[in-house]
Amino acid sequence: MRMSSQDVTVVALLADPDAPTEIARHIARTLPDRLADRWGKGRRFDVEVISEPFTAGTEDPSALVRRIAERVEEEDWDVVVALTDLPLHTHGRKLVVDVSHEHALALLSLPALGGLRLQSRARRVVEEAVLSLASPRPDEAGEPSADWSAPERIASRFAPVHADPAGEQDSAGWRYVVSGPRGYLRVLTGMVRANRPWRLVPGLSKALAAALATGAIATVNSTIWTLSVSLSTPRLVIAMVGSLALMIGWLIVDAHLWHRTDKALPQAKKRAVLYNASTVLTVAIGVIICYVGLLAVNLVWALFILNGQAFSSLTRSPLHAAEYWTLAWFVASVATAGGALGSGLESDEAIRAAAYSKREQERRNTLHDNHDDRDEQDDQGDQGDRNDRNDRGD
Repeated sequence: MRMSSQDVTVVALLADPDAPTEIARHIARTLPDRLADRWGKGRRFDVEVISEPFTAGTEDPSALVRRIAERVEEEDWDVVVALTDLPLHTHGRKLVVDVSHEHALALLSLPALGGLRLQSRARRVVEEAVLSLASPRPDEAGEPSADWSAPERIASRFAPVHADPAGEQDSAGWRYVVSGPRGYLRVLTGMVRANRPWRLVPGLSKALAAALATGAIATVNSTIWTLSVSLSTPRLVIAMVGSLALMIGWLIVDAHLWHRTDKALPQAKKRAVLYNASTVLTVAIGVIICYVGLLAVNLVWALFILNGQAFSSLTRSPLHAAEYWTLAWFVASVATAGGALGSGLESDEAIRAAAYSKREQERRNTLHDNHDDRDEQDDQGDQGDRNDRNDRGD
């Protein structure tokens, strides 16, 4: 490891766009002080955040480590921690963090940390990784300046995280993975958290407008009044589930969010299942949030517009709190089905965050554009050098 100066360590947080970049910037606010406090002896840590799609085109941890190592050679960084929202796999297990002392870098897969307290968990793992990479090896130069028990601390704090038998704290570094049903659920919830399903709601503005218009009309429709009074609770539940399923299915099909793989490898098929499960859950959460909002709006609208005498004369049922609630519930289901038609007006970009495959495609395009710009700049530079040589020759 190379030091920028005797008392300063430059730490780079290399993050994929979107959620990883936001988490890296959040970590960078407090990381220098926390590292300095834990290290002691007057060392200072400078933390930089670099947002670029370093995972574009590959999900193999070994290939990513090599790619990051090549990136490190171009910069004056002492320690690099790469953060991605891709679920990474190694030896059939889901990778949490892979630390390479040889290259002074760590690769962190955020979904493996789960969906709860993601930022604080990511900060602790990044902190342990940086201290481990910045410390002298136990077999070098006497005692290390910082505690060398980072792998043990990570394993004790983040069950079911455990050492990978293929890479357990060997000379190259240490690696931790999750496995089993509990680990699968943790990765799945982490992927949904990385998708940020609440951000799907503003992207469905046109669908929400269609649903609100449908709900407003349905609330004053006498046929809807009669149906809401006659429907039992199980039928109302079926109507709700059916409308939600229609909306979720239409969004996934219309925006081409379903991930397909042409590879016959079992690992590729498992990855496709994981991607699709996270997409369905993400879209479902966003649609449920919309449904709850519609239910509240319809209830307020019904309280404001309905006339008890007219309602009773048509339905032969008094207009009480139960009738208000039942009507608002049924209208929300009808409006959600109508909103599914409005969602066809949305652009793919509005709901792209719900699918990993869409983000991967965008990152590949970004990486390709960056390479084209870099090649164009190099060509311009070469042309300028040739012009300078011609001028000197004249």
